[in-house]
Amino acid sequence: MQRIDHPLLSPSLGSHKTLTSFHFGTPGRGPKVYIQASLHAEELPGMLVAHHLRALLEAADAAGQVLGEVVLVPVANPIGLAQRVDHKAMGRFDLDTSENFNRHYPDLAKVVWPVVQDTMVADAATNVKTVRSAIGHYLQQDWKPDTELQSLRHRLLSLSHDADFVLDLHCDCESVMHFYTEEACWPRFEPLTRFLQCQAVLLAKNSGSGPFDECLSGVWWRLADNLASAGNPAPLPQGCCSTTIELRGETDVSHALAQTDAQALLSYLQHLQVLACAQPPVVPPARCQATPLAGSETLVAPSPGVVVFAAQPGQILQVGDLVAEVIDPIANHSQRVLAGVAGPLYARVRDRYVTAGGELGKIAGAKAFKTGELLGA
Repeated sequence: MQRIDHPLLSPSLGSHKTLTSFHFGTPGRGPKVYIQASLHAEELPGMLVAHHLRALLEAADAAGQVLGEVVLVPVANPIGLAQRVDHKAMGRFDLDTSENFNRHYPDLAKVVWPVVQDTMVADAATNVKTVRSAIGHYLQQDWKPDTELQSLRHRLLSLSHDADFVLDLHCDCESVMHFYTEEACWPRFEPLTRFLQCQAVLLAKNSGSGPFDECLSGVWWRLADNLASAGNPAPLPQGCCSTTIELRGETDVSHALAQTDAQALLSYLQHLQVLACAQPPVVPPARCQATPLAGSETLVAPSPGVVVFAAQPGQILQVGDLVAEVIDPIANHSQRVLAGVAGPLYARVRDRYVTAGGELGKIAGAKAFKTGELLGA
């Protein structure tokens, strides 16, 4: 194992933050997997999973079982982790810019297309190397971050841009295990959702807003689309499959859960043959079917009030089922919030007071009905 500390740009005199990565195996010897936790810094389950996964990876490394390369970043956002207002963690948005830490990553396909469009050949592996080299050159030579936030984004991409698989560990407010990925990545990730026993899987082709995971996977299908539009038959496979894994809710921080999740990730690495094992792990049965992110219903409060949930995370709902009541104790009035689609209630808010129009929860419907930006703030 190798530990590398990466200093970020300092926003103020006399202080700076550092991003730390742990490296297992040998670069270039086999598939590369990049795993990071808590890019939204108040989402802590991923940090504990990374802690337990690190111990498993250290043991595998010591036993010579790392056939490829694994990069682990257990604390992906030291900026957000240090942000507190009135004793409350503020790790989702950068206080200097008000930007979401998991949005506004660059469109790498737009950046490298002029460089690679005339260099694609008949060999797919060569084309993957060409694209990765172009992205690496852009990150090393062309993108010059000038803020602390940009230096964080730049460093995370520098560590991950040449990975075959990228796992971004998050969590929701109160939720069951669920999973976001782009459609092009789904075939390679389907076993991972089984190892993790996901209760909802949300698929999209470009959910919008430039999140970290889609920055890395989106470049490949976008470039493949560009080649097809240009009438170029050169093959370009999905060189990076990336995902956002939602490790249940914010308070689901326990050794038992984290050890279970770390073992699931280890089993997936063995399944990919990034780690050697005596017997290939058995892929468990799926707990859910994948559904379109565009079919996910976000329930909102029709008025302000105290929230009383009738439905629990993971509960399978039918259209018209009661999800929550919003109670106005001044007007002595209660409003019912009903499911508009059928499917699992995979996430809900933690706060029990909501303002008018505030988000209450999400149901994974099977039929797409939304267009445009599919991610919330």
